[in-house]
Amino acid sequence: MKEYLETDGEKGHIWQGVPTLLLTTKGRKSGKPYTTPLIYGKDGDNFLIVASRGGADHHPQWYLNLVAESEIEVQVLADKFRARARAAEGEEKARLWKTMTAVWPDYDAYQAKTSRDIPLVVLERA
Repeated sequence: MKEYLETDGEKGHIWQGVPTLLLTTKGRKSGKPYTTPLIYGKDGDNFLIVASRGGADHHPQWYLNLVAESEIEVQVLADKFRARARAAEGEEKARLWKTMTAVWPDYDAYQAKTSRDIPLVVLERA
């Protein structure tokens, strides 16, 4: 993550062959900013991320933080912007899930590994 920040994503944007962004949420208890590198996909102008946590039975902390406060900050390469996060549902989620499994096929295995419904999050520029 440090290299991503220092090089405006020149180093770190591509991780294991896939694109990553930096998501900054506000801690729901501490109020402190937390930055997490995440694989992303695109749907038009929106960015897509998946709260998979590798198929763990609990949501990742960054997801719980954005549920508490949907106004977040995003960095994609050198582009830094405020965004609003929302979970995709129903037909939209089914459509976008295919987009994300094309980027990272393991998402299907992660979903099969857990009983929780893994959220797919849409990031819309504020």
